Amino acid sequence: MPYLTKEKVADIFTTYGGNAANTGSIEGQIALLTERINSISKHLQQNKHDFSTHRGLMKLVGQRKRLLTYLSKHNLQGYRALIEKLGIRK
Repeated sequence: MPYLTKEKVADIFTTYGGNAANTGSIEGQIALLTERINSISKHLQQNKHDFSTHRGLMKLVGQRKRLLTYLSKHNLQGYRALIEKLGIRK
């Protein structure tokens, strides 16, 4: 299961967080978690009995949910734009 490279992480934060050095932005963190969740989901489709990875996936989904809740309370327009751009919560 290949992990995200530094270039990919910098690209995600540049796209969603403003610039590559803005690693604390909520939008960038949610986008990074979404990328990891998609990668792990693809892995679990091929390896159905990998239960420890499934637990890690559930932890990541919960963390993303908490960040999305925070964003929706503090910046509703940014929240709506982000979920539309990422294609989550259809």
